[in-house]
Amino acid sequence: MANVTFKNNPVTLVGTEVAVGDTAPDFTVLANDLSPVTLADSKGKIRLISVVPSIDTGVCSTQTRKFNEEAASLGDDVQVLTISVDLPFAQARWCAAEGIANVQTLSDHRDLSFGEAYGTIIQELRLLARSIFVIDKDDKVTYVQYVSENTDHPDYDKAIEAVKQLTN
Repeated sequence: MANVTFKNNPVTLVGTEVAVGDTAPDFTVLANDLSPVTLADSKGKIRLISVVPSIDTGVCSTQTRKFNEEAASLGDDVQVLTISVDLPFAQARWCAAEGIANVQTLSDHRDLSFGEAYGTIIQELRLLARSIFVIDKDDKVTYVQYVSENTDHPDYDKAIEAVKQLTN
């Protein structure tokens, strides 16, 4: 498993670590209206999955806003998802307050299905570890970043470049 810290303290990640070249595992999370969403729902699109511990915190909100801005220029073949364990109601309220319209926020609070499938559950905190996954139209993982310190930003440029390589 990836070595990850939270505020410089080592944490234990639970689930199956995903690597470039893997077939992206399916999962079931909740949309803001409580409807189930799976990876299969976006089949045929390029997916950028941005994982944050809690959307209401500084780095997580910056990460979501950054990918929201980028999503506007990535085209209709790309879907940007932000997944956290925040309740769907809190995600919807935050998106409304921040004017987020290009990213779909999804909640893994109920079953930790995504966290288990992608190895992002922080056992000690029941949060998801900050990470980025890019999945092509055929469900192959083409980019992975498990951010080593959860209070740090991911490499936005590399993630966006990984998506752009698939759109050419």
